[in-house]
Amino acid sequence: MNALIMIGQLLLGLSLLVFVHELGHFLAARMFGIRVDKFYLFFDAGGFKLLHFKIGETEYGIGWLPLGGYCKIAGMVDESMDTESMKKDPQPWEYRSKAAWKRFIVITAGVFMNLVTGILIFTGILYHQKGYLPTEQVNEYGIYAYPLAREAGFQSGDKIIGPNGRAKERFSDAIPNSSLLGGEISVLRNGQLTEIQIPPTFYKKLNQDSSGFPFVDITNYPTVVKEASEGYPARKAGVKSGDRIFAINGEECPSFGAFKEKIAGMDNDSVVLGILRQTDTLQIGMRVDSTGIVGILSDFPLELEPYTVGSALRYGTLDAFELIWTNIRGLGKVVSGQEKASESLQGPIGIATIYGPVWNWDRFWFITGMLSLVLAFMNILPVPGLDGGHMVFTLYEMITRRKVSDEVMEKAQMVGMAILFALIVFVFANDIFRLLR
Repeated sequence: MNALIMIGQLLLGLSLLVFVHELGHFLAARMFGIRVDKFYLFFDAGGFKLLHFKIGETEYGIGWLPLGGYCKIAGMVDESMDTESMKKDPQPWEYRSKAAWKRFIVITAGVFMNLVTGILIFTGILYHQKGYLPTEQVNEYGIYAYPLAREAGFQSGDKIIGPNGRAKERFSDAIPNSSLLGGEISVLRNGQLTEIQIPPTFYKKLNQDSSGFPFVDITNYPTVVKEASEGYPARKAGVKSGDRIFAINGEECPSFGAFKEKIAGMDNDSVVLGILRQTDTLQIGMRVDSTGIVGILSDFPLELEPYTVGSALRYGTLDAFELIWTNIRGLGKVVSGQEKASESLQGPIGIATIYGPVWNWDRFWFITGMLSLVLAFMNILPVPGLDGGHMVFTLYEMITRRKVSDEVMEKAQMVGMAILFALIVFVFANDIFRLLR
């Protein structure tokens, strides 16, 4: 059942993204009077189709091979490798007979649609959240630095400014994911501006971290008990709502982050909490359970800023481009040899496992939005056979006023298809080897 749920999410997510991508090409082509012969979700390899029907001059259908889809535009050298039609004289309703700028719009429309889809999904996700934490709010207490953050140079109490001294309104933007691939974060420490340099290879330590702690956290505020949960050690020992915990086993514990970190390493240990209850100072003993939990929920003194439609769209767009920039930097590490392709690239099996064995709509939409942006980025790469390869040839024509011959386009398409086929084999094999490991 778990496998079926993962496959179902994968197929639904990819179907949506492929449909949106090909719809971009379709609408742009029709806008310029270009005939579209076929519009297919999934590939009808060998001519086998699950469903097909024709409206006007276009055949619509669903193929049997769920590795993508295609929009066959008349007069265009594409994955169908229909070279016979290219030997005939260009017709006014064909792609090749249109001006270069029109062809450029048609070929970029799929990438554009995936970009817009990713932004809209991220916007919807943000709008349905309770809100975001303003950096100014977090900086009332400063951040709590967990072990890896301390290793990188952060200290608990640091007030985050942002990457390269650029102040960020949302705290989630103050230490962007791309900076963890190597970057500079500006903080205020004891009133002094401090620049923290995160090494380019530091992300490897983050990927290997199994502590369960975040990098940095907003929990540098005092531990004031909101609730001692029923059935847990703290409740049984007599901890009450409103108690302020200031010490563990006689050692100062100034923040909720410090409390969580200390308690997490004390599985099954006996501890004594120093507690301030109104004007009384108490020492309450208990035994931490086997999972490193005593059952204390802390008061949350920070206030969320709600998203409006406008701010959700603005931040959804920023999140989308931050993800693309992180992928660009990550791909750069693969190309430069700093990272192994086998550890970085995911195929359909790997993506299915990312969706997970439980159907959670919040997670589904986040991963689908992320994949939409990754698809847009990968498609714009200047590789023959991808949209990016066609863009390069069309830009060449627009700049030089010389059209690339159909023969060159056909050979480039063949090279591109060979590269893509090899990549598909690689990612499938890589996914299988990961499962076997």
